[in-house]
Amino acid sequence: MLLRGRARRAREAHAGSGDVPPRQGDRRGETDPLDAAQERRVRAVLALGGVPQADLPDGVQQVRLRLLERAASGREAPRDVSAWAAVVASNLAMDWHRAKRRQERLGERLAALRQTEHPSGEDSSVLSVAVAQGLDELPDAQRQVVVLRFYADLPVRSIAEQLGIPEGTVKSRLHTAVRALRARLHEDEVV
Repeated sequence: MLLRGRARRAREAHAGSGDVPPRQGDRRGETDPLDAAQERRVRAVLALGGVPQADLPDGVQQVRLRLLERAASGREAPRDVSAWAAVVASNLAMDWHRAKRRQERLGERLAALRQTEHPSGEDSSVLSVAVAQGLDELPDAQRQVVVLRFYADLPVRSIAEQLGIPEGTVKSRLHTAVRALRARLHEDEVV
């Protein structure tokens, strides 16, 4: 809901100025600031960060809007747009969690996403749900670096630069999070 409101306000603001932000597929002389691979990555980061599938298009629009606003303000484009977009998506997911107070569990959403995208065996589904539930139990900062490292496939250095924290902090959070996830999977007898 938070994402929809922001996206709607952004579209209304652009509509009032006559400058409509481009959507994928639009050919109005401007290109989409996110290519297809970047959009998939943003969607994955949002989904793994806990945003329901119904809100994913709005989250992707928010990332596009922020990229366009950055360009319009005259600021330099990010060196790695894909990494920048993944971090913005991760921050949006954290915002969504704060606004929604985690009304829906990440495990249910991830299981539904996995089933629609990649039908797999029962063992794989059980593991996916267990990992998603473990991710949901991690503190926000740990979940953010795990999602950026293992699902958005960003290197530690890029995560540190984008989040504005030392590489050692990223490594420490990853280590602690992976240890907690491993313990959770053993506790649930999934692995």
